[in-house]
Formats: sequence, structure tokens, C-alpha cells
Amino acid sequence: MSRKCQVTGKKVMFGNNVSHAQNKTRRTFLPNIQDTSLYSEVLGALVRLRVSTAGLRTIDHKGGLDKFLLETPKSKLDPELHDVKARVEKAAAAKSA
Repeated sequence: MSRKCQVTGKKVMFGNNVSHAQNKTRRTFLPNIQDTSLYSEVLGALVRLRVSTAGLRTIDHKGGLDKFLLETPKSKLDPELHDVKARVEKAAAAKSA
């Protein structure tokens, strides 16, 4: 399972631990990835996502999962979210018609 946020694209970074004596050893910086279920009002169901805490704040800032998916262009979304976006668009179109 990859350590990558489906919303922001944050992933593992690499760098150095630097001691007081300036000894450098390699280390990894892991993103704060959470497995979470977010409720989609349009679909009326929970959608499981792997997102960072910054990604959760982004979704909250945009006004929820549905609004985030509808406003974000498909080219900027993670490929795993393309089908969710399509389902939300289809359900929103059916609801408005």
C-alpha cells in the first residue's frame, strides 16, 4: 500500500539526519496518511480514501467531498479518484434533472 495522499499528492520524502558532529545518515519523512471514510451526500454513501491530514483540511475548506470533486479538474485528481468523480457527477446530474 503506497504512502501517498489521494488529495494533495504528498508522498514519502528522503533526507538526512544531521547530528551535532555533522554526521549525516539517511532517513525518511513519512506523510501523515489516514485511512478514512468520507460521506458523499450526492451518492448517499461513504467513500474510503487514503488522505493526509492536510488533504482532510483541504476537503473541509472546499465544502465537503462532493464539492471538492466537482470543482477539481480531472487532470489534477489522483487516478483512483476519477471513478468516484464520475459517479458523483452522474448522481448530481440525475438529482438536478
